[in-house]
Amino acid sequence: QLQASGGGLVQAGGSLRLSCAASGRTFSSWSMGWFRQAPGKEREFVANINWSGKYYADFVKGRFTISRDNAKNTVYLQMNSLKPEDTAVYYCAAGAARLLMEVRHVDYWGQGTQVTVSS
Repeated sequence: QLQASGGGLVQAGGSLRLSCAASGRTFSSWSMGWFRQAPGKEREFVANINWSGKYYADFVKGRFTISRDNAKNTVYLQMNSLKPEDTAVYYCAAGAARLLMEVRHVDYWGQGTQVTVSS
């Protein structure tokens, strides 16, 4: 089970840190990531962390940072310089595949946390 938290309302240029706590199994050897879905749009890849590195969507490079604490079975997404177009429900994800950049590679989803960025 994945439990996401940390979303909220923030002004443009602000920051938020999302957390995703895993329970029920150990995800330290799994690929973990974040996706987001804005109203009327498909769910899209945001960031991925696995045993070989970190990967980001082009639209968040330089602004978002993904990290993980295996001792706490938790993955984080630090979001800086937020823009109104970052408004979406953010979902954490886990998968056995090395890269978690497509919805079809995800084995487990968190429940989502709303991020709203005002202009």
